[in-house]
Amino acid sequence: MSLWFSATAVAPEIAAAWGLTPGETGLLTSAVQVGFVVGALLSAALTLSDAVPPRYLFAASTAAGAAATAVLAVAVEALLAAVLLRFLTGVALAGAYPPGMKIAAGWFDDARGLAIGTVVGALTVGSALPHLLRAVGGVGRPRVVLLGAAGLALVGGGLVLLVRPGPYQAPAAPFDPAAVRRVLSDRGTALANLGYFGHMWELYAVWTWLPAYLLAATAVGSDGLASLLTFATIAVGGLGAVAAGLSADRLGRTTVTSAAMVVSGSASLLAWAVLGAPLLVLTPFLLVWGVTIVADSAQFSAAVTELADPSYVGTALTFQTAVGFLLTTVSIQLVPVLRGTFGLGWGEAFATLALGPALGTLAMRRLAASPDAAKLAGGRG
Repeated sequence: MSLWFSATAVAPEIAAAWGLTPGETGLLTSAVQVGFVVGALLSAALTLSDAVPPRYLFAASTAAGAAATAVLAVAVEALLAAVLLRFLTGVALAGAYPPGMKIAAGWFDDARGLAIGTVVGALTVGSALPHLLRAVGGVGRPRVVLLGAAGLALVGGGLVLLVRPGPYQAPAAPFDPAAVRRVLSDRGTALANLGYFGHMWELYAVWTWLPAYLLAATAVGSDGLASLLTFATIAVGGLGAVAAGLSADRLGRTTVTSAAMVVSGSASLLAWAVLGAPLLVLTPFLLVWGVTIVADSAQFSAAVTELADPSYVGTALTFQTAVGFLLTTVSIQLVPVLRGTFGLGWGEAFATLALGPALGTLAMRRLAASPDAAKLAGGRG
């Protein structure tokens, strides 16, 4: 998943070289989100995640995404071509993320929350890696960061080929155009999806604009430090995803997801308050935000694997992620509009993202009170 924020990490260099506005710079990330949505919807409609062995789909998709990123690194010097390649990268990633969760779910039954939490934790750390590459020598060297991210993606795709199907993985299912309709009509799955959508409204907008937010902070005086803090904030979420998986398997998915969204949403509301704070205050705030903002992500997916038709879990996960990432395109582009058109500060713009966790928490409390809660986390809700 190092491909996801590869261009975002080097956006300052690209924007300076090509004379991009903040809105145009945001397209380098939004294009990936749109591509992911298109790829995920096509995959869901064709039930690819259930008809094709997931490790082969994963490996082929990461190779395609790495190729698009490498072309961007060595052969592109214009926004339109860059956006197109980022779109294709997003399409490719739609063939990696949901199948990766399905592979993990196939190996676990009782500890499924921990399994998918570990996958999302790895995704989180992988997403942060381009910022680390930039912080340790990539400032002013976008080609190095982009090619490094592409290489890491190829390594990941190769490793997945070594993973055999687990004992709980459903066999390949035939193409069924009615599968998506059944996913949409299931109330428990719909509530889990609504929780996920609220979570996603906040997550990727914060991840995208965090470097710019940090450059506006009084205590952050350089691009290198901003990239390092961004890496730490995103990567620490990997620990949060694993810890939330352990907790959700024991305490219930609705409880853990609700708690995570309350904390992360509160951090979005309070982001303005730490812009002028010293590093000793800003850094712990960022780490708490980073842990909680992604901690719940895997548990929405784990809930869907427990609520949806087992033969079409891949399709259900793909639909969930498709709509969730579609929402992120709105929130990512909303932040620079609020900044530029309405003159809001970074803290005030981030505060609008708290709406998502608030609505997501309401959905998960409704799910906790429904009969479908008995299907979650071994009856723990």
